[in-house]
This record gives sequence, C-alpha cells and structure tokens, in this order.
Amino acid sequence: MYKFRIYPSKRQKEMLDNYLHTCRFLYNQQLENKIIYHMNKGINLSYQNLNSMLLDLKIVYPELKQIHSQVLQNVNNRLIKAFDKFIKEHKGFPRFKSKNRYNSLTYPQLGFKLSNNHLKLSKIGSIFIKLHRLPKGKIKTLTIKRTQTQKWFSIFSYEIKYTKVTHKSKKQVGIDLGIENFATLSSGITIPNQRYLIKSEQRLKLLQRKLSRKVKNSKNRIKSRFKLAKIHEKITNQRNDFHHKTSRYIANNYGIVVIENLNLKGMVKNPYLSKHINDVAWSNFTNMLCYKAEETGCRVVKINPRNTSKKCSN
Repeated sequence: MYKFRIYPSKRQKEMLDNYLHTCRFLYNQQLENKIIYHMNKGINLSYQNLNSMLLDLKIVYPELKQIHSQVLQNVNNRLIKAFDKFIKEHKGFPRFKSKNRYNSLTYPQLGFKLSNNHLKLSKIGSIFIKLHRLPKGKIKTLTIKRTQTQKWFSIFSYEIKYTKVTHKSKKQVGIDLGIENFATLSSGITIPNQRYLIKSEQRLKLLQRKLSRKVKNSKNRIKSRFKLAKIHEKITNQRNDFHHKTSRYIANNYGIVVIENLNLKGMVKNPYLSKHINDVAWSNFTNMLCYKAEETGCRVVKINPRNTSKKCSN
C-alpha cells in the first residue's frame, strides 16, 4: 500500500464531494433495498443482484451516471462485506451512513492513471499528487480518501513479486509492552511512553465543551468540529510516527522478536486503564512490527502474556 497526498482544485474538490455524497446515497439506498427484500420476500440480495439494480437506479437517479461504473460497484461490495462481518464475525448490523461517515471512494481496476506528478481520474481530470517515493509493482486498486480536516489522499494497492528475505542479524529480543514504559526490551533498552493523548487532553476537553454548546448544523459548529478534528489528527500522526520509527528500529536490528499476544478487547474494559491502553495503541504497533518484519526477514513470535511481567522483572 502506498499513500500520497493529493491537491485537487476548488472545482475538483466540489466534484469529489459530490461523488462522495452520491456514493453515500447509493449505499443507503442499497441497504434499504436489502432490508425490504429480506423482510417482504425473504430474499437475500447478492453482490450480483445489487449490481443489476444499478441500471434501474441510474434511470431514477441520473446523478449516478456521472460516476465511474466500477466505483458504484465498489459501493455494493462494501455493503456485502458489512453484512458478511455482521453474520460471520458478529459485528454490528450495517447502518445508514450520515454525511460525516462516508469519506472514501474506490476504483477497483479502471478509471485512473498515474503519470509523473499527476493523477488522472475519470470524469474529474488531472490532480496534482505529491509522490514522496516511487511505488514498486503493479497497481491493483486506488482509493481516494477525505479526512475530517478536509485533506485528500490517494491510497494505491500494488501487487509485488514475493521474494524470501534472510535477516542480516541473528540477535534475539523479547519485548514487554506496558503503560508506564511503552516497551522494555530484554537487551536492556527501555522505550518511554510518549502519552500523546494525555498531553493534549486539556485542549481536547475545552474544544469538546465548545462544540457541545454550538447549534446543530450551524457554521460555528462546523468550525468547532474542524478545530477538534485537527487535534485528533495531530495525535494520530504523532502516535503513528512513533510506532513507525520504533517498529523499524526493532525489525532492522533483531532477527527474532518475541512479543506478548495481548487480549486487548478484554483489557480496554478496565475503566481505569482503557484511556491509557488506547493511547499506547499496542495493536497498531504490533501490526506495523509484523509487516516490517516480513520486509526484513525478521521472525515475530507471539506468546501467552500470562506472568510475563513478573518473569521479565527478574
């Protein structure tokens, strides 16, 4: 996956916003169709059924014709995946999307072209893209995403040929994750907890109180929500930067890494520690460490965390 910032013009931003609005409308319409067909006729509409409905929907709602056909099909695919999670993984029932809960559209195969420092999108035009590194492999899909702070990003998925990598180092390390210190390595290195959320907590509380006092759908409420979103985005960026640098250091310097297989769902239920556990985001760090380990040939071993803190202290 490669993520690049894009800078659409004012007209292109309006077009992309309209595309997101139309895709959100289609998602809600197809969700309603699935519910009605299941309740009235006992029919569970499949991905193919939803795609067949697009022809009739384009006649009733002409604005759908302005969007690339594969983008519309991807909306149906998202809905099917949401129902699969509900049935197989016992997630929540798919709900109707509000305007602040649908912020991306995907081109599965066609409708886009990457050329130098410009990204050409079907029916939108050429958009300047900041290529801070050169992608490798064959492009498979493209997702255009809008953040809560109104920044736009393009996310490419590339297919690359798998090559087995052997790590240069034979050193081994055990990692004890914690809250007082983010991680303690068996080599003697202690990585302090940065506490990005805690440091910004007072500012967040102030902005959240101001937001709650604003009239719904007012311009002042939109401005207040934007200020709050900027703080949350900064915290996320700080945390991701810390996780990237820490996981890169470990993956590059150790051939075998032993880490605790923590039950985070059970741990966040603790009312005294849930905020601090969400702040350290061990799951995000572990995911980064695992994929960086694959790149470098490092081996990650997850073990039962029972009594590890007592043993490591000795």
